[in-house]
Amino acid sequence: MQSKVNTNNKKKIINDPVYGFISIPIEIIFDVIEHPYFQRLRRIKQLGLTDLVYPGALHTRFHHVIGATHLMNKAIATIRRKGNEITNEEEKAVLLAILLHDIGHGPFSHALEHDIVTGVSHEVISGFFIERLSQEFDGELDLTLKIFQNTYHKPFLHQLVSSQLDMDRMDYLNRDSFYTGVSEGVIGSDRIIEMLDVKDGNLVLEEKGIYSIEKFIVARRLMYWQVYLHKTVVAAEFMLIHTLRRAKELVQNGEELFASPSLMYFLKNKIGIEDFNKDNETLERFADLDDYDIWGAIKVWQMSEDIILRELSQRLIDRELFKIEVSKSPFSKDRIKEINASVMDGLNLNEEQASYFVHSYQLRNNAYNEDKENINLLFKDGSILDVSKASDNLNISALSKPVEKYFLSYPIF
Repeated sequence: MQSKVNTNNKKKIINDPVYGFISIPIEIIFDVIEHPYFQRLRRIKQLGLTDLVYPGALHTRFHHVIGATHLMNKAIATIRRKGNEITNEEEKAVLLAILLHDIGHGPFSHALEHDIVTGVSHEVISGFFIERLSQEFDGELDLTLKIFQNTYHKPFLHQLVSSQLDMDRMDYLNRDSFYTGVSEGVIGSDRIIEMLDVKDGNLVLEEKGIYSIEKFIVARRLMYWQVYLHKTVVAAEFMLIHTLRRAKELVQNGEELFASPSLMYFLKNKIGIEDFNKDNETLERFADLDDYDIWGAIKVWQMSEDIILRELSQRLIDRELFKIEVSKSPFSKDRIKEINASVMDGLNLNEEQASYFVHSYQLRNNAYNEDKENINLLFKDGSILDVSKASDNLNISALSKPVEKYFLSYPIF
């Protein structure tokens, strides 16, 4: 794929509905935004199938990464003002790292991340894209890749991109709240960013920012249950997962199905990390995939001779979503067997075929993980303390314990 570097570009201004006017501070950022790899993010919705529940949730990953880059620009200014050195080269690199942190997402990424490719996370694929872009831009993204992969000697730069206090979360909570209308997710990102500092090379938050962080963690917990793990969204996502799995099974058994060339590449082949390492074809094929490939195929699969693929596709297109039950304990084998029997009877399927229509899994919500890149508070005496141990208002320790629920979804007749 050829890059399209604009040699006459200027620093642009983008009108963002969440933050207002956003400026692009460095010309190479505009050049990367113009690249076809990046433009693909316009065709990938940030929240996948969530618009089936919240009709306004039609914003894209393009929107999100532009917003996160804007917040990163503010964070750099704050950290510099407090006496921490960030060189111009590091500034450029960390801005590009946050801009490109989601470039490895495929269509409906969190739903299909492990079905389009096997054992390769979107973060790893983002790394492949950054490496490829650096080759095209004569090594200008080499430092970006080091920061992104956390191999640079200033860990706080990576933590600004990926941690429990990163600019990614700062943007998506506010943005997803804005587009869904779920006001519980709104956070004070400006105040949190203003409280950022660096201690011993790591990102910290001044102690007076504790209440803003408490609200941030609570907002994340609420957004997971109300938006990201909303039970109807979960039911739709598992329908989509099993639609693609059935299509993949049929294609690999030699049946002909409609699909775009790039989608067919991933349906025909079991793609793993070795394929990305082998040559450029897999990355180029992935770079050509977006939501339109999936929806275009599903529209045609409604007419498939295969009852499983046809039924799942029709229900997704017509929003005839599966019923979903949520419980604090796993569903009994007898209950699942009863539902299986009902589906087998309703659709005239055998037991193996019915497994595509009856989904029983676990939901897990962990708003704050005490064991992973903690949010540390910096006190006036220079001491550092994890936010869950410093909190005196809300019990962050309780919020750091994962909440697990179980669901059972199935079609109704």
